[in-house]
Amino acid sequence: MSWPKKIVTCYGRLLGWALTLMVMVLAPGLALAQPVKPPPRYNEFRPTAALNNARSHHTATRVPNIGVLVTGGYVEGEGGMTEMTNTCEIFRPATPVAITGTAQGWTLTGALKDPRAVHTANLLNNGYVLVAGGFNFGYLNTSELYDWKTGTWNYTKGRLKTGRESHTATLLQDGKVLVAGGYNGTLAVKNLRSCELYWPSSQAWGATGNLRTGRENHTATLLPNGNVLAAGGSGANGALKTAELYNPATRKWTATGSLRTARRYHTATLLRDGRVLVVGGIQSFAIPFTPLKTSEIYDPATGKWTATGSLKAGRLGHTATLLPNGRVLVTAGTGAGGAQIATAELYDPATGKWTYTDSLDGERAFHTATVISDGKVLVAAGENQSGELDCAYLYGVGATFIPPIFEALEFK
Repeated sequence: MSWPKKIVTCYGRLLGWALTLMVMVLAPGLALAQPVKPPPRYNEFRPTAALNNARSHHTATRVPNIGVLVTGGYVEGEGGMTEMTNTCEIFRPATPVAITGTAQGWTLTGALKDPRAVHTANLLNNGYVLVAGGFNFGYLNTSELYDWKTGTWNYTKGRLKTGRESHTATLLQDGKVLVAGGYNGTLAVKNLRSCELYWPSSQAWGATGNLRTGRENHTATLLPNGNVLAAGGSGANGALKTAELYNPATRKWTATGSLRTARRYHTATLLRDGRVLVVGGIQSFAIPFTPLKTSEIYDPATGKWTATGSLKAGRLGHTATLLPNGRVLVTAGTGAGGAQIATAELYDPATGKWTYTDSLDGERAFHTATVISDGKVLVAAGENQSGELDCAYLYGVGATFIPPIFEALEFK
C-alpha cells in the first residue's frame, strides 16, 4: 500500500478535526471561557493512531488497567513475501494521538518467543495472557504467557500435545483454557478432532475429549451454563453444518442441533439473553466467490438453530462485537467477488434485523475489533488487496464522539 493511501485512510478525518479545532481556538474574539466542542455525531468510525507494525490474522486482548494487547500476525517481509511476526504492541486509550500521524497511541511491548499467526490469545484469571499455537512455516505446539508487570513473554512449562493453527481457545468458568480442533497439514487427518486443556496453576497441557467432527475455522462460544458450543468450520469435505457441546464436568463432546447453513470463517457472538448469533462466512470458494449473508441463532434451551435477519452484504473474515447496548456490530470482511469491503452493520436482537452503520475509510478483512472501557470499539489492522494494514479506528456507541486527541479513557 502506498504512503498517500495510508495517510488518507488513517489520518484524513483526524487531521481535519484538528485543523478545524485549531481555527476555532485561535479565531479573534473567541471567549477563552467557552469550551470548544465538535458537533454531535453518533455511531461513527474515527481514525486513531496507527499501529507500529501493519499486520493481519493477529489477536487483540483487552487487559484491564493496561490497554489492548495485539500479538503476532502476518506481515509483509523482504521482497513482499508474507512472514509471521513476533512483535506485540499495546493500545493505551489515554495516550494523546499526535496530529503528525505518529503512532503514539500504540506502544511496542515485549516480543513473542515465536513469531506466529492464526493463533489464539486468552486473558487468564490470574492476569496473564496466554498465546497458543499458530503457524510459522510449520504448526506450532508452543504456548507463551505475557506478564503485563514486566512486559515480557515466557514459554509455559508445558506444550500443546499437537501443533495447530486456526483452532479455538475458550476460557472456561473454572479458569482452564479449552483448545479445540484446528489444522495441521503434516498429519494424515489435517482437520483436527483433538482438544486440550491448559491448567494455569501448573502451566501444563493435557488431553481432553475429542470433537465428534474434525474442524478448523470454526467458532467456540462459552455458554452461561458453562458448556462450550463449537459450530461449523471446515471439515474433510468442506464447510460443516454440525455443532457440538463440550461439558467441562465430563470432558466430553455431544452433538447438538445442526446449523441451517454450512459455513466457515463465520463469527459467533453470545447475546445478552444467552443465545448465540452466528453470522456470515462462506460455504464454497468456487467461482463466483459468494460469502454468506445469512445469520442464525442457537438457543441453548432447545438445542436448535433458527434463522434471523440477513446481512445487507455477505462477508467472511469480518468481526462481530457485542456492544454495551446489546446490539452486535459487524465490521468489514471479504465480500462478493473476493474483494475486501469497508461497510459495517448493526444487529438488533429485539427486531432480528440488520441495518447499515458508518463505514470505515478503507476496506479490510482479518482485523480485530475490541470493546474498550467506555464502550467504544477499537478496530485494528487487517489486510486488503494492497497487503497488511496499520490503520486503527474507534467506533463510538450512542454518545457524542470526541476526537481521539482529546480523549482521556481509563481501563477498569
